Amino acid sequence: MLEKNNDYLSKIRNIGIMAHIDAGKTTTTERILYHTKKIRIIREVHDKSSGGATMDYMEQEKERGITITSAATTVFWQKHQINIIDTPGHVDFTAEVERSLRVLDGGIVVIDGKEGVEAQTETVWNQADKYQIPRLVFINKMDGVDHVENRFTACCQSLEERLYAKLLICQFPIGEYQGIKGIIDLIEEKTYYFSGEQEENYQVKEIPINLREKVQNYRQNLLEKIVTYDEKLGLKYLEGKLLTAQEIKSLIRKAVLSGEQFAVFCGSAYKHVGVKLLLDGVIDYLPSPLDSHQITVISNQEEKVISTFDHPHSLALAFKINNFSFAKLTFIRVYCGKISANSYVYNVSRDKKERVSRLVRMHANKQEEISEIKMGDIAAVIGFNHTKTGDTLCSQEEGVLLEQISFTEPVISLAIEPKSTQDQNKLIKSLQTLEEEDPTFFCHYNTETRQTIIKGMGELHLDVLVERLKSEFGVETKVGKPQVSYRETITKKKENVEGEYVKQTGGSGHYAKVQITFEPNEKGKGFEFIDNKRGQDMSDENAKEVKKGLEEAMLSGLLLGHPLLDMKATLLGGKRHEEDTQPGDFKMAAISAFRGSGIEERRKKAQELGVILLEPIMNLEVSNVSEEYYGAVLASITKRRGTVEGIEKKKETYLLKGKIPLAETFGYSTILRSSTKGRATHYLQFSHYQEVPPYIMEKLKE
Repeated sequence: MLEKNNDYLSKIRNIGIMAHIDAGKTTTTERILYHTKKIRIIREVHDKSSGGATMDYMEQEKERGITITSAATTVFWQKHQINIIDTPGHVDFTAEVERSLRVLDGGIVVIDGKEGVEAQTETVWNQADKYQIPRLVFINKMDGVDHVENRFTACCQSLEERLYAKLLICQFPIGEYQGIKGIIDLIEEKTYYFSGEQEENYQVKEIPINLREKVQNYRQNLLEKIVTYDEKLGLKYLEGKLLTAQEIKSLIRKAVLSGEQFAVFCGSAYKHVGVKLLLDGVIDYLPSPLDSHQITVISNQEEKVISTFDHPHSLALAFKINNFSFAKLTFIRVYCGKISANSYVYNVSRDKKERVSRLVRMHANKQEEISEIKMGDIAAVIGFNHTKTGDTLCSQEEGVLLEQISFTEPVISLAIEPKSTQDQNKLIKSLQTLEEEDPTFFCHYNTETRQTIIKGMGELHLDVLVERLKSEFGVETKVGKPQVSYRETITKKKENVEGEYVKQTGGSGHYAKVQITFEPNEKGKGFEFIDNKRGQDMSDENAKEVKKGLEEAMLSGLLLGHPLLDMKATLLGGKRHEEDTQPGDFKMAAISAFRGSGIEERRKKAQELGVILLEPIMNLEVSNVSEEYYGAVLASITKRRGTVEGIEKKKETYLLKGKIPLAETFGYSTILRSSTKGRATHYLQFSHYQEVPPYIMEKLKE
């Protein structure tokens, strides 16, 4: 059992900052770095002359003014260490949010005060729910809005209505038509007036007389929501006794840590209002590793919950890999014990021993060497060769695995080749490096078309990766048109299908025979293999070969060569030959049972199993659509086989929500800009797979 270090752990906060694109997330992070003395000069996201924001260190981030990869840093505030991960806001890079949330204890969700909850806000909120991350809400951009308190209230309503969030309003803004002038703190019952200077110094004054009744109503509402989280303080409140500010803060903390309530802050990061108060909120209300000491592990294929203090060995999770010019970094979160420089760890996921050459704490792309990573901390390792995203690391060779990180499969692909044939090997190595870094990026060589195919989450995702090939790896490329990553599935059951693999080459040959029943599986359940063999003709090892063979065969489907989803295969039996059966023969027999041999037999199998083609359907949001262009936008969606499922009126514009096939979205941004004079914008996110209509299917077959 490892010794508790309560004081050290209680002063750590591992947090992520997340938002919809352009909500001001990176600007908020930049202000946090400035106020915690991590940087001396504030740099703005869109100011290219200053080099862009500190955390957006990639060339593509500086050029585009968006966050592409999550960046880590460590700051200190009120004698607390805050490990921060600034995550991207664009849906194409949502995997960066996913893997960050997996290792964080708390989060800040930044909301654009002018827009309220937006499409990607919903995505990151649901991701945070998935990992049960307590969070604060920072309603940003309260400068330059009409009647700031009304706008603040509208944002809170959108959080409650679209995210079903239970809010603890800890402060609210004051100001009229010139934007936010100050913040009223409901716990301390004070007003903070800001000068607008970078230092964000504020004057603390009493609450204006005309707002005191409103403050009491807000405060009463807050207290009624939190007193149920502590029996003793709840009783004190019911007895009519006043709660101290510290007691109220302890109740808010308990409510936030429960994951049921979310503390709300406000301000304007760009105008230097409210960021220091937000930092105080991080210390007061977000969890330390001490509060998150229960973790789920998998041991002997069974899930169990353990305390990070009770585990006898060090345990860590690798959640991100970055290849910098100076070294390859593997970012890890240590859950139990500690990991020291110049030591060895065991990669449980890969069954490999890894050397910890050096340890560094990162500030964007700058490094600070450290001697160890303690329990509850996040830092990076230099020296790993085999470790991948999601791997479990342990100080001893033992079979305990931490929960993996799940990622959405890519939905878009394109062919790529080097402009110079001399760069072919360089391209392959560069693609492998990018694939190692990004779990939603895949590349493979198509032997039929003799093309290298890359797959990603969207057009922007692949655009950025192609640009990186040139700027970081020195490989100029030619790319084809984006292609949809279709899928196939079966709709009919076929019983007692036989597959045979026989080959005689002189001497010992090859022989295996299998009998399998194929049937559709539940939607989204994937491939399910049932070993129902009888008798002694096949071993369990042979059955594993059958499963492996079917998994491989499903990768290229039966209809048009696309991966096949949601199939159940039941192994009924098989035969082997005492001398001729070799390792791998049952795998080949299983492939034969699934697809036969030759094109004609493959087509016959597809017909017997009722194979259909599936296409990715995207959630679509088109925002900032004025009355003038409403009809044109509606027509542009329906023309592309899209459906509009909801329309929201936002002041003078409309927000349209619906579904659209990915195949119909290529080049849509250009058409939308043209038909709305550049005013409307659209957002796409994968929703589900759906059967391709017959007339589209015929075109694809051609």
